[in-house]
Amino acid sequence: MVSLVSSMTADHPARPILVVANKPDAGGLQRAKDLGVETCVVAHRDFDDRAGFEAALTARLELAAPDIICLAGFMRILSPAFTARWEGKILNIHPSLLPKYKGLNTHARAIEAGDQLHGCTVHRVTADLDDGPMLGQARLRILPGDTPEVLAARVLPLEHQLYPAVLRRVAEGRETPVLIDAVG
Repeated sequence: MVSLVSSMTADHPARPILVVANKPDAGGLQRAKDLGVETCVVAHRDFDDRAGFEAALTARLELAAPDIICLAGFMRILSPAFTARWEGKILNIHPSLLPKYKGLNTHARAIEAGDQLHGCTVHRVTADLDDGPMLGQARLRILPGDTPEVLAARVLPLEHQLYPAVLRRVAEGRETPVLIDAVG
Protein backbone atom coordinates (compact mmCIF):
# COMPACT_ATOMS: atom_id res chain seq x y z
CA MET A 1 0.00 0.00 0.00
CA VAL A 2 2.80 2.41 0.86
CA SER A 3 4.47 1.79 -2.51
CA LEU A 4 1.20 2.42 -4.32
CA VAL A 5 0.32 5.59 -2.41
CA SER A 6 3.87 6.92 -2.68
CA SER A 7 3.86 6.38 -6.44
CA MET A 8 0.76 8.50 -7.03
CA THR A 9 2.43 11.90 -7.19
CA ALA A 10 3.48 14.46 -9.81
CA ASP A 11 2.34 13.32 -13.28
CA HIS A 12 0.75 10.07 -12.09
CA PRO A 13 -2.81 9.92 -13.46
CA ALA A 14 -4.25 8.49 -10.21
CA ARG A 15 -4.52 9.81 -6.65
CA PRO A 16 -5.14 7.83 -3.47
CA ILE A 17 -8.51 8.66 -1.93
CA LEU A 18 -9.06 5.99 0.72
CA VAL A 19 -7.30 3.13 2.46
CA VAL A 20 -9.68 0.54 3.88
CA ALA A 21 -8.62 -2.24 6.24
CA ASN A 22 -10.63 -5.15 7.55
CA LYS A 23 -8.51 -5.32 10.72
CA PRO A 24 -8.43 -2.36 13.12
CA ASP A 25 -4.77 -3.02 13.96
CA ALA A 26 -3.56 -3.11 10.34
CA GLY A 27 -0.19 -1.38 10.17
CA GLY A 28 -1.06 0.27 6.88
CA LEU A 29 -3.71 2.46 8.50
CA GLN A 30 -1.22 4.63 10.34
CA ARG A 31 1.11 4.67 7.35
CA ALA A 32 -1.73 5.88 5.14
CA LYS A 33 -2.67 8.59 7.63
CA ASP A 34 0.99 9.68 7.75
CA LEU A 35 0.87 9.98 3.96
CA GLY A 36 -2.26 12.13 4.16
CA VAL A 37 -4.73 9.53 2.90
CA GLU A 38 -8.15 9.04 4.48
CA THR A 39 -8.59 5.67 6.19
CA CYS A 40 -11.40 3.55 7.54
CA VAL A 41 -11.93 0.09 9.00
CA VAL A 42 -14.67 -2.29 7.93
CA ALA A 43 -13.91 -5.17 10.27
CA HIS A 44 -15.12 -8.49 8.90
CA ARG A 45 -15.40 -9.86 12.44
CA ASP A 46 -18.15 -7.33 13.16
CA PHE A 47 -20.48 -9.17 10.78
CA ASP A 48 -22.25 -12.51 11.01
CA ASP A 49 -21.59 -13.36 7.39
CA ARG A 50 -19.67 -12.39 4.30
CA ALA A 51 -22.71 -10.73 2.74
CA GLY A 52 -23.02 -8.28 5.64
CA PHE A 53 -19.31 -7.48 5.56
CA GLU A 54 -19.31 -6.96 1.81
CA ALA A 55 -22.44 -4.79 1.97
CA ALA A 56 -20.72 -2.50 4.49
CA LEU A 57 -17.53 -2.50 2.43
CA THR A 58 -19.49 -1.66 -0.73
CA ALA A 59 -21.31 1.17 1.04
CA ARG A 60 -17.99 2.70 2.14
CA LEU A 61 -16.42 2.29 -1.28
CA GLU A 62 -19.45 3.83 -2.97
CA LEU A 63 -18.99 6.94 -0.78
CA ALA A 64 -15.40 7.23 -2.02
CA ALA A 65 -16.34 6.40 -5.65
CA PRO A 66 -12.95 4.97 -6.68
CA ASP A 67 -12.05 4.42 -10.32
CA ILE A 68 -9.56 1.70 -9.34
CA ILE A 69 -9.42 -0.46 -6.20
CA CYS A 70 -6.03 -1.91 -5.30
CA LEU A 71 -5.96 -4.84 -2.91
CA ALA A 72 -2.74 -5.04 -0.91
CA GLY A 73 -2.50 -7.50 1.94
CA PHE A 74 -6.27 -7.95 1.92
CA MET A 75 -6.56 -11.64 2.76
CA ARG A 76 -10.30 -12.13 2.29
CA ILE A 77 -11.94 -14.07 -0.51
CA LEU A 78 -14.47 -11.81 -2.20
CA SER A 79 -17.84 -13.15 -3.33
CA PRO A 80 -19.02 -13.24 -6.95
CA ALA A 81 -21.62 -10.58 -6.08
CA PHE A 82 -18.95 -8.20 -4.74
CA THR A 83 -16.56 -8.76 -7.64
CA ALA A 84 -19.44 -8.29 -10.12
CA ARG A 85 -20.36 -4.95 -8.48
CA TRP A 86 -16.79 -3.69 -8.95
CA GLU A 87 -16.04 -5.60 -12.16
CA GLY A 88 -12.95 -4.37 -13.96
CA LYS A 89 -11.98 -1.99 -11.16
CA ILE A 90 -10.21 -4.27 -8.66
CA LEU A 91 -6.51 -5.08 -8.94
CA ASN A 92 -4.59 -7.49 -6.73
CA ILE A 93 -1.03 -8.68 -6.41
CA HIS A 94 -0.25 -12.33 -5.83
CA PRO A 95 3.12 -13.82 -4.86
CA SER A 96 3.48 -16.32 -7.69
CA LEU A 97 3.74 -16.44 -11.43
CA LEU A 98 0.06 -17.02 -12.05
CA PRO A 99 -1.55 -19.23 -13.15
CA LYS A 100 0.83 -21.26 -10.99
CA TYR A 101 0.17 -21.51 -7.26
CA LYS A 102 -3.11 -19.79 -6.68
CA GLY A 103 -3.96 -19.37 -3.02
CA LEU A 104 -1.59 -19.60 -0.08
CA ASN A 105 1.97 -20.85 0.59
CA THR A 106 3.17 -19.96 -2.88
CA HIS A 107 6.87 -19.65 -2.04
CA ALA A 108 7.02 -23.07 -0.37
CA ARG A 109 5.07 -24.63 -3.21
CA ALA A 110 7.42 -23.22 -5.85
CA ILE A 111 10.48 -24.50 -3.97
CA GLU A 112 8.92 -27.92 -3.34
CA ALA A 113 8.03 -28.24 -7.03
CA GLY A 114 11.65 -27.60 -8.00
CA ASP A 115 10.76 -24.51 -10.01
CA GLN A 116 13.64 -22.46 -11.33
CA LEU A 117 11.65 -19.21 -11.52
CA HIS A 118 9.24 -17.52 -9.15
CA GLY A 119 7.86 -14.03 -8.70
CA CYS A 120 4.62 -12.09 -8.48
CA THR A 121 1.64 -11.20 -10.64
CA VAL A 122 -0.75 -8.27 -10.68
CA HIS A 123 -4.16 -9.24 -12.03
CA ARG A 124 -7.71 -8.03 -12.27
CA VAL A 125 -9.89 -9.56 -9.57
CA THR A 126 -12.72 -11.79 -10.72
CA ALA A 127 -15.04 -14.18 -8.92
CA ASP A 128 -12.45 -16.95 -9.29
CA LEU A 129 -9.57 -16.89 -6.82
CA ASP A 130 -6.33 -15.52 -8.31
CA ASP A 131 -7.69 -16.08 -11.81
CA GLY A 132 -8.37 -12.69 -13.38
CA PRO A 133 -6.56 -11.33 -16.42
CA MET A 134 -2.83 -10.80 -15.83
CA LEU A 135 -1.70 -7.16 -15.96
CA GLY A 136 1.93 -7.66 -15.01
CA GLN A 137 4.52 -10.12 -13.77
CA ALA A 138 7.95 -9.87 -12.22
CA ARG A 139 10.17 -12.90 -11.97
CA LEU A 140 13.42 -13.97 -10.41
CA ARG A 141 15.47 -17.12 -10.17
CA ILE A 142 15.00 -19.44 -7.19
CA LEU A 143 18.43 -19.88 -5.67
CA PRO A 144 19.87 -22.98 -4.04
CA GLY A 145 19.24 -22.71 -0.33
CA ASP A 146 16.20 -20.45 -0.69
CA THR A 147 13.66 -21.08 2.04
CA PRO A 148 10.07 -19.87 1.74
CA GLU A 149 10.94 -16.95 4.03
CA VAL A 150 14.06 -15.99 2.07
CA LEU A 151 12.24 -16.29 -1.24
CA ALA A 152 9.37 -14.16 0.07
CA ALA A 153 11.86 -11.48 1.12
CA ARG A 154 13.45 -11.57 -2.34
CA VAL A 155 10.07 -11.31 -4.12
CA LEU A 156 8.79 -8.41 -1.98
CA PRO A 157 10.92 -5.68 -3.65
CA LEU A 158 9.63 -6.89 -7.01
CA GLU A 159 6.05 -6.55 -5.72
CA HIS A 160 6.83 -2.96 -4.67
CA GLN A 161 8.18 -2.25 -8.15
CA LEU A 162 5.56 -4.11 -10.20
CA TYR A 163 2.31 -3.02 -8.56
CA PRO A 164 2.90 0.75 -8.89
CA ALA A 165 3.99 0.27 -12.53
CA VAL A 166 0.81 -1.67 -13.31
CA LEU A 167 -1.35 0.85 -11.45
CA ARG A 168 0.11 3.70 -13.53
CA ARG A 169 -0.49 1.81 -16.77
CA VAL A 170 -4.09 0.93 -15.84
CA ALA A 171 -4.78 4.52 -14.71
CA GLU A 172 -3.51 5.68 -18.11
CA GLY A 173 -6.00 3.34 -19.77
CA ARG A 174 -3.40 0.94 -21.12
CA GLU A 175 -3.76 -2.82 -20.76
CA THR A 176 -0.43 -4.09 -22.03
CA PRO A 177 1.17 -6.18 -19.29
CA VAL A 178 4.15 -4.87 -17.37
CA LEU A 179 6.95 -7.45 -17.37
CA ILE A 180 9.94 -7.23 -15.06
CA ASP A 181 12.66 -9.84 -15.47
CA ALA A 182 15.09 -9.96 -12.56
CA VAL A 183 16.40 -13.39 -13.53
CA GLY A 184 19.82 -11.98 -14.36
